[in-house]
Formats: sequence, C-alpha cells, structure tokens
Amino acid sequence: MADPIGQILKNPQPTASPTRTNSSLDRMGYSVQVGAFANLDNAVRFERLLDQRGIDAFYFRHESGLFKVRFGNHANYKSARQQAEQLSSKGLIDNFFIVIPASYSIARSPANTQGALRDELVKTARRFIGIPYRWGGTDQAKGFDCSGLTMVCYRLNGLNLPRVSRNQFKAGRWVAKNKLVKGDLVFFATNGGKRVSHVGMYIGNGRFIHAPRTGKTVRIEKLSNSFFTRTYMGGRSYL
Repeated sequence: MADPIGQILKNPQPTASPTRTNSSLDRMGYSVQVGAFANLDNAVRFERLLDQRGIDAFYFRHESGLFKVRFGNHANYKSARQQAEQLSSKGLIDNFFIVIPASYSIARSPANTQGALRDELVKTARRFIGIPYRWGGTDQAKGFDCSGLTMVCYRLNGLNLPRVSRNQFKAGRWVAKNKLVKGDLVFFATNGGKRVSHVGMYIGNGRFIHAPRTGKTVRIEKLSNSFFTRTYMGGRSYL
C-alpha cells in the first residue's frame, strides 16, 4: 500500500530564489517551525522522524531555552504553508509556525555593515554551549554533527550554509588566520591527511565554538591548542 505521507515528501518542494547581496551564500526563504520541547531527546527523535521522511530538518535551542525544529526553504509563504498543512493533515506534525525572510538577522542588518549580523551568529552559537550536540539523522556520512552546528547557526540567521563541512569550506572566501573575524568558520583535518573533517565558529580572541563529536557537549576551544594548530586547514568568511 502506498505511503501517502511519503508521496507528499517525495514531491519536489519549491526552494527560495537565490538572493545574495553581500554574502557568498543564498538567503533563506520561508521555513516551517514546529515543536517546543523541554527535553533535548524529544527534539532529536522528532528530527529523526522528519529525516526518515526525507525532510531536511534541524533542531535548535530557542532563546526561551526550549528546543524547536525547522524545515523547508520555500520561495513564498503559500508554498511553505501548503507543505505544513499537508503534513499536519497526515498527523506527522501538529501546530506549526511559518518563518518569513524578513524575520532573519540578515534582513535586519544594514547592507554596508556586518557587525550586528556577526554578533547574532556568535550569540546563536553560544546558546548551544554545554548541550550534548547530536543529530537525529542516521547517515553519519553526511557529517550531521560539527558541521550541523555551524549550519544551524547560519540558517537561523537567514543564510543557507551547506550541511557538510567540506561543502562549507568550498562555499566560503579564504581568510588568513590572523584576519579572522567573529562569525567566520575555521576548518580542520581531524582524521589525518588534508581532508576537511571538522569545523567550528570563530568568536574572537583566538577562540572558536564547536561540537567535538556526537554526544560530546558544545564548547569553546582555543585555536592555539596544539591539536587544532596541527590540524588547521583554514578559515572561511561568508559575509
């Protein structure tokens, strides 16, 4: 018997029209936000459920301290709401909220300045400190850990950063280590060789925030740490 929910999710979903302004990344369009979980495990399980249905979802810690889940990147409000209502009618999601592009930090930041947006990126990353960061998705090959943290921080502020650390590395503009600015990303080859396998967000004063590995808490480290000095592959800016 055909799975009606699966059929809905297999249909191509409209994505936001590329809009780049001063960033090297496309802006986020209209997204769907669901859930208000006090327990991290519940948010992870819900994200896993969506992931198994083919939805590119992520959870995050809201300013309220609750965990919420977002998915979708639509060109217009109608398209986002239609997807949410279809999923709701099948019992996959309950109450939902449509996130509009104007609500993102990138939309509120003056075109000729970056400071406020960079502050928001760091502020977002700091909300995850101390949380045992892990992804609900089961495909570890996609890098749903350290790169997931940086992806979430950028997407919550309106910039569509790719999921995988190697793609994040390719998407940014090179920046010298001594020229790093808060909000830039720093990359490492932690598995040996010269292949990017880890990423964190630079927060200033030689420090960065990262998710060490699944189950470990998000934390602040120093770039001067011997391990990170040895494995450092470079910095990238997207603003």
